[in-house]
Amino acid sequence: MQLSERVKTLLGEPNALTLFRVLSVPLIIALMYAPNRLTCLLAGLIFSAAAITDYFDGHLARRKGMVTNLGKVMDPLADKLLVSSTMIMLSALGWVPAWAVCVIVGRELAVTGLRSIIAQNELDLSSSWLGKYKTGFQIAAMIPLLLHYSWLTIDMNAIGTFFFWGAVVFTLWSGIDYFVRYRGLLQA
Repeated sequence: MQLSERVKTLLGEPNALTLFRVLSVPLIIALMYAPNRLTCLLAGLIFSAAAITDYFDGHLARRKGMVTNLGKVMDPLADKLLVSSTMIMLSALGWVPAWAVCVIVGRELAVTGLRSIIAQNELDLSSSWLGKYKTGFQIAAMIPLLLHYSWLTIDMNAIGTFFFWGAVVFTLWSGIDYFVRYRGLLQA
């Protein structure tokens, strides 16, 4: 395979979408550094676009037969980077409690470590329905929390806070589920 073909495969459509998610993180952080209605709106739109790519990159990779080892590693890393960085910024602004962000980020790191052990044992790494709910609630919380202000008399902060607490519950529940399901690997 020629170098240009390798680069094309490496940065093919699915991996380019994952890369977009990674590159959106510094933009969101910069926009939230001095929050106002415009920067919050832009951060919310960028986060939304990045979150949507999470579905499409995996779907495209499987459909087009473009699954790569880089994609398998970078996709979950990009997700965690996007969500964790956004939550940390929201915590720095005092919009979500820091202890809850620590719980979520800590769970993400612990499960990532466990997933490495699972992969080494060549077991199924598929997300459970709890993991899908966790991700859904995290994304559903981040968008209105980033928007923060009332838009068309809708209190985005209240909506985001509701979903944030749901995200905390599903994050803990799915983390416990992971460790219970794979406890045999940890005892070996």
